[in-house]
Amino acid sequence: MLEQSINTDDLQDVADLFGSFDENMKLLQKEFNVDIISRGGNIKIFGEVNNVSNVKKIIEIMIHSLKNNQTLDDKKIRYIITHVKNGNINILKDSFEECVFVTSKGRAIVTKTFSQKQYVKCIRENTVTFGVGPAGTGKTYLAVALAAKAFRERRVERIILTRPAIEAGENLGFLPGDLQSKVDPYLRPLYDALFDIIGTDSFNKNIDRGNIEIAPLAYMRGRTLDSSFIILDEAQNTTSEQMKMFLTRLGFGSKIVVTGDITQIDLPKNKKSGLVEVKKILKGIDGIKFVEFKKEDVVRHRLVQDIVNAYDKHNVNRQNIVNIDSVGEEWKGEN
Repeated sequence: MLEQSINTDDLQDVADLFGSFDENMKLLQKEFNVDIISRGGNIKIFGEVNNVSNVKKIIEIMIHSLKNNQTLDDKKIRYIITHVKNGNINILKDSFEECVFVTSKGRAIVTKTFSQKQYVKCIRENTVTFGVGPAGTGKTYLAVALAAKAFRERRVERIILTRPAIEAGENLGFLPGDLQSKVDPYLRPLYDALFDIIGTDSFNKNIDRGNIEIAPLAYMRGRTLDSSFIILDEAQNTTSEQMKMFLTRLGFGSKIVVTGDITQIDLPKNKKSGLVEVKKILKGIDGIKFVEFKKEDVVRHRLVQDIVNAYDKHNVNRQNIVNIDSVGEEWKGEN
């Protein structure tokens, strides 16, 4: 049993550290099986050596965040816990919060994980950036925010958002309405992101002027896109040919961001995902960067990360069963 102490006399509001009804401390106690007692400006931690050491590190990072006027909520604390458990404390030493854009309603869009901060940096410094990782990591939303910022600052003349419509053949024809009405359901997440970031009025005005374009990937063929911020979403559902076609649309003064999740490929089994192979093809080219998001970077509801973890575990178990069956069949064949 080990006891460690932390002094909080220089922290203006200790209540922010503990959270409403001490929920932050309760979370740490549950995760690490320790006891935490606060008396005056002193916090004492009791428990097994490694657990106490980890909790002390986490509380010190939490205090550092509060002193630097950073937010401290359940998602951030869980993010810190994950990295401390994995021994990745170095990436927590510097702030990973950075204001990317202020929406039309005055809300600041802020990076919430180290990977998000690296992603934003890569987009700013490179012509083509790939963001690959699970749902809920902010890949598309941050890209749209940076596109809006570039447009507002007149560094680009247009924002172009696109994604593949897997059923762009026969099935679309059975949907009611004109062609735009048929493809709108596939593009709705991009509309939602722009509505939230720049507001409905600004969105409608710039759509009418042609400054913002949201279209299926097939509409990109044969074009050269100059002075544009171009985002390809759901890129795991592009074929190799579509990915090459899209990337070669790049024009002067433009920037491309490609986002996708290679665990959610909806292509037919005989089609290879363009996103899966593109890293091998473009690796080492100056001006092109790849950022990989992990499940701990999920910034949606806590259950989203739990769902991702559960599916990962299920897939590993299923793969092990397949491997065992394969070994069994091979063994039978040898006898």
